[in-house]
Amino acid sequence: MLDKILLAPYYLTLKLRHFLFDHGIRRVHQAEVPTICIGNITAGGTGKTPHTEMVLRTLLRSDEWAYSNLAVLSRGHRRKSSGFQVVTRDGDVEDFGDEPLQIKKKFPGVIVAVDRNRVEGCDFLCHPEKLKTDKKARKCRVKEIEPADLIVLDDAFQFRALKATLNILLVDYNRPVQKDSLLPFGRLRDLPERLGEADILIVTKCPAYLQDEERVQWAEELHLKDYDLATCKGKDRKGREKLLLFSAIRYDGMLPVFPEEADRRYAYAQKLVLFSGIAKDTPLRRYLSDKYRIVKHFSFADHHKYTASDIRKISRATAEHPTAVVTTTEKDSQRIERLSCIPADLRTKLFQVPIQVGFLTEEEHALFEQALFNAIRRA
Repeated sequence: MLDKILLAPYYLTLKLRHFLFDHGIRRVHQAEVPTICIGNITAGGTGKTPHTEMVLRTLLRSDEWAYSNLAVLSRGHRRKSSGFQVVTRDGDVEDFGDEPLQIKKKFPGVIVAVDRNRVEGCDFLCHPEKLKTDKKARKCRVKEIEPADLIVLDDAFQFRALKATLNILLVDYNRPVQKDSLLPFGRLRDLPERLGEADILIVTKCPAYLQDEERVQWAEELHLKDYDLATCKGKDRKGREKLLLFSAIRYDGMLPVFPEEADRRYAYAQKLVLFSGIAKDTPLRRYLSDKYRIVKHFSFADHHKYTASDIRKISRATAEHPTAVVTTTEKDSQRIERLSCIPADLRTKLFQVPIQVGFLTEEEHALFEQALFNAIRRA
């Protein structure tokens, strides 16, 4: 009861904000090209970036969009640059943020940009000629890009001034929204009722197999009635049809953070030192513990900026366990590969674990593709 009283101002602020947008008091914009929003109502940890990458792979493998100009627009969390910036593969985390840089490296043919203002960001992506004339783009370093045919919005569900063509909302299997609370007593940064604004709901980080009963239970807890296991569709409180799908994390084989200096034999070690700066590294730790004995584990805050002191701690752990491989996440590797304070012996044994997500069944992926392309065609 006390937490509800203390959270009342935050709750009322969110209610008022959504009321203003829902009733046209505050203006809502739409981009000139189809937009796909990957979002959540939880503060971190649901897998937005891997699902953004999954959407890109789906589009790039299709005959319809493989040869189009695809773009990703992100806020660029904790970057030091300002305004609209085009991400380059040889760029720095300080300029773009770790996740946009990761996406650009994995999809070099995709335009990746960062801008806190998603409306202005979409406008620049649709009309890149404005980058040379608009005062708001004067700090943009790369001004030569092709106009976007489609934009994937990474974490823009709370940016109410922009209405996406398709809203994909992620819910963590291990932290159900319906059992959570608003910040700071919980992890919710938005109202649970906003689940109803999603076109597709995806329960992420699921085990490899779910019983039908559990799928139906999830639908009920997310307030979807008449959930059909064959079509993966149910109806929300307003009678609107929603697609509810389930995805799981899939880890790939280790890759060296410093390929030219790495001793790849360390990937076959028996011991492992793990460090990460993500919202929740439990799935990665469980995955690695099946193959290695984790002798030391350092857990930092999400988007952690690594310091020389952090590297010294990790180096001391490797000195205590000289035969152990040192492992981190794909996202963390973006933040450490430019650090000059990493000693040579640590660089030889430092590996990252790439991550992908996929649906639990092929049928779910087919239904996802159908919904995705239908929404784009209608835009």
